[in-house]
Amino acid sequence: MSSEKGYEPFEAFKQISNMWEKQLNGMLYMMTDNKEFVRLAKTGLDSHSRYMDLLRKNQELMAGLMNIPTKKDVANVAKLSIQAEAKIDILEEQIWNLQDSLGTIKKDNLGLFQEMVNLVKQLRLDFQQTAQEASEIKKVREELQELRRGLVDVKILQVNIQEVQKELVEIKDMNNYSETKLIQHDLQEVKMGMVQLSDIKNEITALKGLMNKEATKGKGKEKDKELVAAKY
Repeated sequence: MSSEKGYEPFEAFKQISNMWEKQLNGMLYMMTDNKEFVRLAKTGLDSHSRYMDLLRKNQELMAGLMNIPTKKDVANVAKLSIQAEAKIDILEEQIWNLQDSLGTIKKDNLGLFQEMVNLVKQLRLDFQQTAQEASEIKKVREELQELRRGLVDVKILQVNIQEVQKELVEIKDMNNYSETKLIQHDLQEVKMGMVQLSDIKNEITALKGLMNKEATKGKGKEKDKELVAAKY
């Protein structure tokens, strides 16, 4: 294949159009780059806008007199219809949601009703149990009251027993005191007897001493007599 490009007829047309575009842009820029053109364009735009406002007002006035809808009315109607369609769609969605929610509410209500029934049954059972517990508590209270009464009687008996014990202790103390007195009296009598016996023993020993002395004296006299007799 040859590397030479083929003839393209549109390339020349493109170049010519680019040249014309540059020349026209330059000419327009030169024409518009002055204050007079700007003022003229401004006055033209202002007059055109005033003319369009007057035309619009006249059209609205004529349409109002002839009862013909204007472009603005049609736009408002279209806008309102679009808004109405949007609201209708929203209402349909809300209706569907309400239907779904009603279904769920029915299910929830059924579940809630079942829970209430179960709760009522449970409350009945609890009430019966509490009634039984209350009766048992009453019985326990009565038994406790009886036990308290018995404890009071026991305390009274304990007090009486303590008083009897005190009386017995007092009686024992009195008996012990009388017995001790008798024992002391007997001991005193025994002591008196011992003293008398000791006195008697002392007297006997004294008598023995006297008798021994007299015996020794008699023996001395006999010896003296014997000595005297031996001398003579």
